[in-house]
Amino acid sequence: MDCFNYPVDSKMLLRKKIQIKKELLSANTSFLEKKIAVLGGSTTGEIVDQLELFLLNEGIRPIFYQSEYAQYWQDAMFGNQVLDSFQPDIVYIHTSWRNIPAFPTVSGSREETNLLLEDTYQHFERMWEKLSERFQCPIIQDNFDRPGWRLLGNRDIYDYRGRTNFIVRLNQMLYQYADEHSSFFVNDVDYLAASYGLDEWSNPKYWHMYGYSLCLEGIPCLAGSVANIIKSIFGKNKKVLVCDLDNTLWDGAVGEVGVEGIQIGVELPLGRIYYEFQQYLRELKSIGVLLAVNSKNDESNALAGLNHPDGVLRPEDFVSIMANWENKDRNMQAIADGLRLGTDSFVFIDDQPAEREIVRQASLGIAIPNTDHVEQYLSAIDRSGYFEVTSLSEDDLSRTDMYRANAGRAQLQEGAESYDAFLRSLKMKATVREFEPICFQRIAQLTNKSSQFNLTTLRCSESDIQKMQEADDYLCLYGRLEDQFGDNGIVSVVAGQIIKNELHMRLWLMSCRVLKRDMESAMLDTLVRDALKIGLDRVIGYYYPTSKNSMVKDFYGRMGFQKTDEDSSGNTVWKLTLKEYSFRHPAIDIRR
Repeated sequence: MDCFNYPVDSKMLLRKKIQIKKELLSANTSFLEKKIAVLGGSTTGEIVDQLELFLLNEGIRPIFYQSEYAQYWQDAMFGNQVLDSFQPDIVYIHTSWRNIPAFPTVSGSREETNLLLEDTYQHFERMWEKLSERFQCPIIQDNFDRPGWRLLGNRDIYDYRGRTNFIVRLNQMLYQYADEHSSFFVNDVDYLAASYGLDEWSNPKYWHMYGYSLCLEGIPCLAGSVANIIKSIFGKNKKVLVCDLDNTLWDGAVGEVGVEGIQIGVELPLGRIYYEFQQYLRELKSIGVLLAVNSKNDESNALAGLNHPDGVLRPEDFVSIMANWENKDRNMQAIADGLRLGTDSFVFIDDQPAEREIVRQASLGIAIPNTDHVEQYLSAIDRSGYFEVTSLSEDDLSRTDMYRANAGRAQLQEGAESYDAFLRSLKMKATVREFEPICFQRIAQLTNKSSQFNLTTLRCSESDIQKMQEADDYLCLYGRLEDQFGDNGIVSVVAGQIIKNELHMRLWLMSCRVLKRDMESAMLDTLVRDALKIGLDRVIGYYYPTSKNSMVKDFYGRMGFQKTDEDSSGNTVWKLTLKEYSFRHPAIDIRR
């Protein structure tokens, strides 16, 4: 919905929130349901209402617990029956500078200020540790915004007695904690306040009259920022940024003015804007965002423009280049099919409103910022949080290379005598091992991103993965696949709970980029061997249907399982007797 696009339409979200909620609920029948505890140092009612809208828009249906007014610390430290039984999937702590217990005095010494700073930090760290111990779930903490006034004027930022200085130093301690704890995330309210305008954000009327730590119209911006973190944790980020070319990556139509006539580069005033945007896109690529082109152009002209000597991006920076005269909605589907990704993981940037509308009307679920001018592109992408980073793995850093390598595999397949010959020619090697701490982040990331080849649809945090690995009654394996074209990274995860003499599968998923490479057979062969070693007799598999995972509806049957149960919702249960299993021996060298 357009009201969620940057700049957020706060007035509409506040005024029509009931109607918008109904529309969001009716537009989606397959929500990911999550329990979120909101512990507030001020009034949180409207914050929760707006957070619900943003999460519904991302396909997440939240169930909320709210602390009583300003009882965030008491709930965290001492708990209560309602919160303890709620068992949240996420804890969000909404605090502001007004929740800092004490500030330095002008007459205080440097040593007294340092001690106060440490005591203040410990006040919050004890709370985070207590919550982590009790719930073992991700925690989101607001950093501290600045008051709308400075007692010492400009000196307030650098004098040890300044309130602004104290807040900046406290925030730095918070950031250090976040850097050292992978399930702790900072919601950058200090940035939001600066971006919004501190005078309006910190309008004291809302605090003194309503108990809100910020102005009412700023609440949707706050909620959107928290929602970006939550949807990223649960794998709802976008994956691909698709760009038009003419007047989007450079000024001018390359087919009309020639490559020498387009404007791009630091020497030209207008060209500098496009140059900066291309720099930003290259930086997005460096964190794992896939770039693609969808342009009405002759391919030769498109490639000439991308090879402009003053440009930043080159053809090899893109995983797909669709430069033709087809309608852009069809090109979008073709790009998605080639990448084996859903179009709902796409963001589309185009300077032409008519082209954006054609793609929007196709109902492909693509995010489309309403931006007509290059100077708006960067902020529209960045502040919409499409590619919010909550973790950054080695696989993320090399994602473009992985998808480009897939193109090489496709070419090899076209020239192979048979599919079996193609698989053998890949010279595949799989590493299949029990979960290891160094891989917890990527394994958790995969559970939250894989939708099509995901049998049980279980979504896990890093702490969930760690608990599985440490449990005596779990058998957990991850699989990494490489071939002559490169390393695909960790692509498959299976985890089963041991109940008597049976292994009940709680996780079974695989990245779609390695479909039909026999990796599922490699995982099952290894799983069966390990289950036999510990004396198990059967593996019990579960399939829970969603709108995206129908491709694995009959997976167990194809792998030799027998169906034992099916309910009216299509949930199925399957059984594999281990002694009767015929090892599949895929065309993969399996290493342990």
